Formats: sequence, C-alpha cells, structure tokens
Amino acid sequence: MPLQTPEITKREVISAGGTLSLIDGLIHDAGHAVSEASKEYGWYNVSTLKEPYRIEGKKTMGYEIFEQYGFHLPNVILYPTGGGVGLIGIYKAFLELKTLGWIANDATLPRLVAVQSETCAPIVKAYEQRKSHADVWENAETIAFGINVPKAIGDFLVLEAIYETNGCALAVSDEELLAEQKQVAEREGNWICPEGGATFAAAKKLRQSGWIQEDEHVLCLNTGMGIKYPDTVTYHDEDYLKHSLTIKHD
Repeated sequence: MPLQTPEITKREVISAGGTLSLIDGLIHDAGHAVSEASKEYGWYNVSTLKEPYRIEGKKTMGYEIFEQYGFHLPNVILYPTGGGVGLIGIYKAFLELKTLGWIANDATLPRLVAVQSETCAPIVKAYEQRKSHADVWENAETIAFGINVPKAIGDFLVLEAIYETNGCALAVSDEELLAEQKQVAEREGNWICPEGGATFAAAKKLRQSGWIQEDEHVLCLNTGMGIKYPDTVTYHDEDYLKHSLTIKHD
C-alpha cells in the first residue's frame, strides 16, 4: 500500500498477520506493483476490477438501500469516488432490481453523484468534458486517502453510471470536507471519515445550486470511520486546560 496510507490501516495489516509492503507513490502505483508481483510469483490478484467479487459485494449496498427505503429508492445518492467500485456496484444492483421486476422498467433511478477532491478529480474532469474515460490526474494529493486515486481502472463504468442516471460528478476542497466531517460528528454523533465528509459537502453545494430540490430524498454514503484519520482533528492541550473543571470535595 502507499507510504502515506493512514497509520492505523498499516497497523491493522500487521495485527492480522499480513505482510506489509509500502510503496513510495499513490494507490495506482501500489496496484501496479501487486500486478507485477502476481505475474512473477503466481499470486491471485484481488485488486480493484481484477476479479468479480468486489463489485458483487459492493452491489449489496444497492439492495440494502432499496430495502431500508421501504422498497423504494431515494432521488439522489452521493458516493465518495476513488476507484469507484461502490458506485458501479450500486448501479448494477438497481439494474438487477429492474430485471427482477422489483422496480418497474420505466422507473427513474436515483441520480448518482461521484464526489472527489479538488486536488484529485479525474472523474469530475472527464464528466465535465463528457468523456467516457478519465485522464490521469497529475500530482494527486488529498487528506481523504480513499479518494486519492489519480486514475480509476473502471472509470468508464463510473461515468456510464453517472450518465445513465442523469447524475453528475463534483469536487470539493479538503477544507470543505473536513468542515462537514466535524459538523456530522457534532450534530449526529458519528465520527465519519473525510471521504464521507466530502459527500455532505457536495450535497450542500448541489442543494445551493438547485440541482437537488428541497423535497428530494438524498443519501450521502460514508465509507469508513473517522478514527482511522486521527490527524484530521487537531487541538492544543493548553487551550483545553483553560476550561478544565475544578472538582470540590466536602
């Protein structure tokens, strides 16, 4: 995995007894290294879109959304998009629901929104140019590690899902996604990951622009725990010591 992977994620690998190799690069560089090693050592490569099972697993999100909405679907779904497999899987689930007859063939599917960082937004750029593939994003860097993917292998599938559902792709700044991460923790008691914060920031922008209407049902998907990103919250001991409680004993 990339050298800049969150520290807790690295430690999880070691804890589980895995062999950790760090790559001085981004996630696509790590994927390339695994691909080359798989050829050399005969390993089975389970990287993104190198096998079918990840999409089948991600697809279950689409079924669960359908179930939890009382066998209906929301109007808009926002997903933090790096490799984009989650968005691809959700779209696949909705198409299967139509095939199964659980959703009418002429039913309007939720508008799917791919959310990226302004400093790594290849899907957004491709969407704005109405392309079917995305170019490599140079010098990609964002605090939201999970969406720091300069070139998604399945970019054409992500873009197809967006186009076919009349969705869109939108980028937000790291400052915006961190602000939303903090607000969700304060208001909902959920410490979500920065990637999840990006979807809330994007939803706010789309509502302000009128792309999302007041009466529409909107789903923002969070893909991880904020506890894996402790560096997204900073404080100074001296500031909090000023507000320490004094406990008096009788």
